[in-house]
Amino acid sequence: MVKKASAKKAVRKGVGAKKVTKSRTATVAKSITPGRASAAKTAGVTKKTAKKPTSEGKPLVASKKTPPAPEEEKPVAAVPKTRLSPAELQEFKELLLAKRAELSGDVWNLSRETLDNRNSGGGTHSSMPIHMADLGSDNWEHEFTLGLIENEQVRIREIDEALDRIANETYGVCLATHKRISKARLRAKPWAKFCIEHARALEEGRVR
Repeated sequence: MVKKASAKKAVRKGVGAKKVTKSRTATVAKSITPGRASAAKTAGVTKKTAKKPTSEGKPLVASKKTPPAPEEEKPVAAVPKTRLSPAELQEFKELLLAKRAELSGDVWNLSRETLDNRNSGGGTHSSMPIHMADLGSDNWEHEFTLGLIENEQVRIREIDEALDRIANETYGVCLATHKRISKARLRAKPWAKFCIEHARALEEGRVR
C-alpha cells in the first residue's frame, strides 16, 4: 500500500511538473512572440519606406531657369530720299563748296598767324612782353585763335557730311524726325541736318 501511494505521488509530481513546464513555456513564448512580431512589423515598415521614399529623403534639385532672351535692338529706319529737285541739289552743293573754301582759307590764315607769332617770340630780337598783363593778353589771344580754328574745322566736317547727303540723295531731310528741312533754313545754313523744331528741342534740352 505504501508503494502504491508513493507511486501515485510520483505520478502527480510528474504531471505537475509537466503543467509547470507547459505554463512556463507558454509564458516565455508569449513574452518572445510580441518582440518578434514587432520586429517583423518594423521590418515591413522599413521595406515599405524603402520602396516609397518620402519627399524629405529626395535630394533637392535646382530648377533650371530659362535665361531671358536678349532684347532685340530696333532697326534704325533709313533716311528717306529727298524731295529736292536735281537743280536745287546743285544749288545747295555750290553754296556748300563756296562756304567750305572760305572756311578752309580762314583756318589756313589763322594757323599761319599763330605759327608766325610763336616764331617771332623765340627769335634773337624777342618781342616777348615784359609786363605780366601783356603776357596774359597774348596767351588769351592765342587760346582764342585756337578756339576759332577748332570751330572752323568742325564746320568743315559738317559741310563734308552735307555733301555726302547730297550724293546719297538724302539732303534736306531731318536725320532725327525724317521731316523735310525748309529751304529757307537750308539757304541760311546749308549744312543743317535737323529741322528747326528738333534743333530747338536740342537747344532746350528736351531731347538728346
